[in-house]
Amino acid sequence: MSTKKSAAPGNIAVNRKARHDYSFEAHYEAGIVLQGWEVKGIREGRVQLSESHVIFRKGEAFLLNCHISPTKNVSTHITPEDARTRKLLLNRRELSKLSGQVSKEGYTVVPLSMYWKKGHVKIEIALAKGKKMHDKRADAKDKDWARQKERLMKKHV
Repeated sequence: MSTKKSAAPGNIAVNRKARHDYSFEAHYEAGIVLQGWEVKGIREGRVQLSESHVIFRKGEAFLLNCHISPTKNVSTHITPEDARTRKLLLNRRELSKLSGQVSKEGYTVVPLSMYWKKGHVKIEIALAKGKKMHDKRADAKDKDWARQKERLMKKHV
């Protein structure tokens, strides 16, 4: 689920579902090719990254299922597609490394967040491996224990 994060002013959308479903090997920053109406929608915070993922075709990376809703005042000669395929901008070394890892079994590339950097929209992607159900349970247990430990420390101080 994507939400605007108020802690960092540059953040546009965060994919919290990915952090629950995957364990990450490496993080990368990529540019994204956008149309004008998409930038306007992004400025209004109309972005959803929860179901999106990255695929590789002909040596290039593309972002699929990233929903950017158009604003109400989109021009009449444009027919906006909110979930169109968008090209990601990575250098050749990063592309070859990621596509090689994805070809291995169990690896995928997922978007983690979208943010502003020097007036440009950037997207943080990660090489990820899907978590099994027991891994998710262990993470939840660790998170609960950390919360309880913090409460105990507060009471004793």
